[in-house]
Amino acid sequence: MQTDYSTTHLMNTITTRLENVKKLQARRFENEDRWDEINDLLLQELEAILQKEPRNTAAMISSGAIYSDMGENEKAFALLQQALKLGSTDKNLYINLAIVMVYMGRHPEEYYEYLETAESKTEDPLTFKAYFDPQSR
Repeated sequence: MQTDYSTTHLMNTITTRLENVKKLQARRFENEDRWDEINDLLLQELEAILQKEPRNTAAMISSGAIYSDMGENEKAFALLQQALKLGSTDKNLYINLAIVMVYMGRHPEEYYEYLETAESKTEDPLTFKAYFDPQSR
């Protein structure tokens, strides 16, 4: 199968954009006074990526992590479930699902399965984990 220049260029551009999202995401903790502003920028960029590639599970997983960090667990859960249905095997997907379920007050049996599954998975370098602080909520 031959890919044309525009398809290859789009894939490289999306990858670069996801790499930049991950770098900016890591800076949120250094700039807590701009936390909301950075989250908004991250979500805008991830939504733009999903407009171009609606089945991009890395963008869904990262968006889910950010929504979880913002306390919007229903949105986070929906995005993460969508990535799961699309067949993502990313370790961060399973960890983020468990984190969101903890914050949603789900029974431990419901999210332990995701944590066990995560142990055998590999982390996608273009995604990240939601922040988890069991004392915070």
